[in-house]
Amino acid sequence: MGARCSRLSLCWWPSHFKSSVLEPDELENGGDDSDGGGFTEYSLDELRAATDGFAPDYIVSEHGQKAPNVVYQGRLLPGDRAVAIKRFNKFAWPDARQFLEEARAVGQLRSDRLANLIGCCCEGDERLLVAEFMPHETLAKHLFHWDTRPLSWSMRIRVALYLAQALEYCSSRGRALYHDLNAYRVLFDEDGNPRLSCFGLMKNSRDGKSYSTNLAFTPPEYLRTGRVTPESVVYSFGTLLLDLLSGKHIPPSHALDLIRGKNFRTLMDSCLEGHFSNSDGTELVRLASRCLQYEPRERPNVKSLVTSLESLEKDAELSFQVWTSQIQETLNTKKHGDNAFRAKDFGTAIDCYTQFMDGGSMISPTVLARRCVSYLMNNMLQEALGDAMQAQVVSPEWPTAYYLQAVALLSLGMDSDAEEMIKNGLLFYLSPVNDRVFKGGRSLIPL
Repeated sequence: MGARCSRLSLCWWPSHFKSSVLEPDELENGGDDSDGGGFTEYSLDELRAATDGFAPDYIVSEHGQKAPNVVYQGRLLPGDRAVAIKRFNKFAWPDARQFLEEARAVGQLRSDRLANLIGCCCEGDERLLVAEFMPHETLAKHLFHWDTRPLSWSMRIRVALYLAQALEYCSSRGRALYHDLNAYRVLFDEDGNPRLSCFGLMKNSRDGKSYSTNLAFTPPEYLRTGRVTPESVVYSFGTLLLDLLSGKHIPPSHALDLIRGKNFRTLMDSCLEGHFSNSDGTELVRLASRCLQYEPRERPNVKSLVTSLESLEKDAELSFQVWTSQIQETLNTKKHGDNAFRAKDFGTAIDCYTQFMDGGSMISPTVLARRCVSYLMNNMLQEALGDAMQAQVVSPEWPTAYYLQAVALLSLGMDSDAEEMIKNGLLFYLSPVNDRVFKGGRSLIPL
């Protein structure tokens, strides 16, 4: 069959998938995250347009597990502003007035330590929040799933300090309670600065509990009372300090056993060896253990956390400049790849996308998809199949990954496997979970 068949196969895709892969959308590159002025109540049509009808391709992960609510990345018109849109399930906020009051209150906060809430939508039984979009992924991604470059010690200290400052700011504005503070709620803005997601500042609704179902990381008093307190937030901050120290999600009870046994070496991330002083490491361990005290009254307040962490941020500025320079260099490589892709210079696109993935800490399913298409256009069919399979691993419910595998398999002469893969992709495309609507009564992919 060869490359000719794979080129023809691209014409089979619905226009939605064609645009999401064949036309670089720039969504990953973020955008203007400045205040932009005030708090806006958007219509459902505006937010539907910003996300291409709440398309699955626009979904971003707020947590490491399936959640009842979905976060999308989108573009608001006019101005093409990049935003994050959280869409709650139908039963999360039955009281529209309570939802609007909460959203407006959180929307009054403005800090460069927060991914600020800039708007909401409340129509019928739909409840959505709109926040600044942070283009450089979550702390969990950089800490637990890094590829070639672990997070430096100085950047970990900066994350801890900025997070403490965010909590102090919120507390000073009467929003001391934060629900389910974890590494997925810490995001990086276009300059590489860590920020705290504003979504956790909304009071708990019917969509679920204030903490994840993993009881090992839940404040002990919450297990007794079911209530979030400022001291509970400090406990969760302590679990985040453990994440930063170890590069893993260690249960507090196990970490405290290691700390009591003075077994710091086992607790610390081996990638950090030789990159921090013993005194700094000891101080951060001490701070984490104080936050994780069983009795809430024995934990420090957020103001004292800021003071302690400020004394540790000695070399962070230099490392921060290196960090942001590396991010910018990685993004520039991707942009070169996108430009080559748009110009149909697929050989250059392959080189740039390969450099982006080899040198960065992020694995992008979109880049994998575009490199896959570039491989197809250069008749490199096995390589194309490999990228399509990896895109499916990274984003298991993304229909485009299945369609790309089908194109590669068809080009390799594996027709029955290709047909099965198309059917699998179609199931995800039409899934009610993804809120897709099957219109017209015909197959989207001719078989």
